[in-house]
Amino acid sequence: MPRLLSAEEMREIESAAMDSGSVTGRALMERAGQGAVAAALSRWPDLASRAHRAVILCGPGNNGGDGFVVARLLAGRGWEVRVLLMGDPAGLPPDARANHDLWAGIGPVEEMTQAVRDKPDLVVDAIFGTGLSRPFEAEGITAALADMAEGEAVRVLALDMPSGWCSDSGRWLGEGITPTRANLTVAFHAAKRGHYLGDAPEACGALAVVEIGLDESEAGVSLVSAPPARRLMKQGGHKYGYGHALILGGGVGKGGAARMAARGALRIGAGLVTLAVPGAALQENAARLDAVMLTRMNDVRDLAEILEDDRLNALCLGPGLGHGGGTRALVHAALEVERPVVLDADAMTSFEEDPEELFDALHLGVVLTPHMGEFARLFPDLAAPLKESPEAGPAYSRLDAARLAAERAGCTILLKGPDTIIANAESAALHGAFYDRAAPWLATAGAGDTLAGFITGLLARDDDPFFAATAATWLHADCARDFGPGLIAEDLPERLPRVLARLA
Repeated sequence: MPRLLSAEEMREIESAAMDSGSVTGRALMERAGQGAVAAALSRWPDLASRAHRAVILCGPGNNGGDGFVVARLLAGRGWEVRVLLMGDPAGLPPDARANHDLWAGIGPVEEMTQAVRDKPDLVVDAIFGTGLSRPFEAEGITAALADMAEGEAVRVLALDMPSGWCSDSGRWLGEGITPTRANLTVAFHAAKRGHYLGDAPEACGALAVVEIGLDESEAGVSLVSAPPARRLMKQGGHKYGYGHALILGGGVGKGGAARMAARGALRIGAGLVTLAVPGAALQENAARLDAVMLTRMNDVRDLAEILEDDRLNALCLGPGLGHGGGTRALVHAALEVERPVVLDADAMTSFEEDPEELFDALHLGVVLTPHMGEFARLFPDLAAPLKESPEAGPAYSRLDAARLAAERAGCTILLKGPDTIIANAESAALHGAFYDRAAPWLATAGAGDTLAGFITGLLARDDDPFFAATAATWLHADCARDFGPGLIAEDLPERLPRVLARLA
């Protein structure tokens, strides 16, 4: 999987390369500028056809140095370039100052005011990049960037990060100030966490990652990518060789969510799937299911009897199960047999009055799948900082919250959202449904129930919880992308064969 870096990890990689003598800071800056120009011209081919006008907004750090390189390269293509600098040139870091001086031999450097009134063909945001770690005031500039990026009336190119956004958390750091936007953001060496977290992906517009000659690193967190086909494809054998998933459903008129989970588990490759529901709900479920088996489960004693069959090797509780003491008892019974379990929806929120009761019963084979509201009920202290406006970076993020939750709960956490986080005590991964992976159609009732079924099906096949959660998340989004507009949750399992066939 590709790696997403924090600002500090990126600095360490750059410093290690420069300390080794393999590259200089000036060379990295030159490569960054070259990559940014190439990415812009690739994105907007009309800009490559003739000379245009550009305004380059340079900040007081090395991001500003990248901006000076871009200015020089565009001027070399015959562009009319205007450069504005925030702060005193004397305060620039050495490499940025050197590139400032190179530009000063070509054209003037103006002081950046609180308003940008030009309407050029291209505006380059090289103000803060990934290095912003303090509050700032620049309403005129940020509002102008946001306005110009709207509708691409003026193309805005951000270097590393639209200025003011935290590259670690994807959160806006300018409380009370209009957030910046870009039409294209160029990340150097690797994408940063903030490119896939919070509201920042929308502010980034499109994202391009350009190489600047640094070695690959194991630093950072994983960006979820396509799972290996060999782990998903059946290789023959008996149905029991692919596991038997048990889905617990609710009473009369409340079985839709569990049925979607059951279909998801079956489609993703569980050998068998059984839906356990109260006796009164058997008939309505039988009318809607064929390949999924049914069994009666009126109470926790029935569940205990069902679980005496050790061929049932993965469980899913929560979708449509109901909220309260009865559900808590079922959860405890499911956890006591220490088989892989997915806890979703009501199976989690039934413990909101005493989350520790749940945490004490969890084990390493459990996957919790909360959306943000459910997460806040189980982990209110971890969710609360996400509602506060951060004053400086690196700001607290959903990634931080999920990691802390996984450590506390002692299991795998899948925090759902466009920026889905999967975390356990040892690893963390992020799936971003953004850019070329955007899947807005997943904002539909029942999509989460289907995801729970996907995970359960993979657990039944004896996949480990972290792999099951990451693979299911990627497949879930790809099914939505394959279907497109008009998607409803029932479509997701039916799209899975096409997605799996492409992987193969």
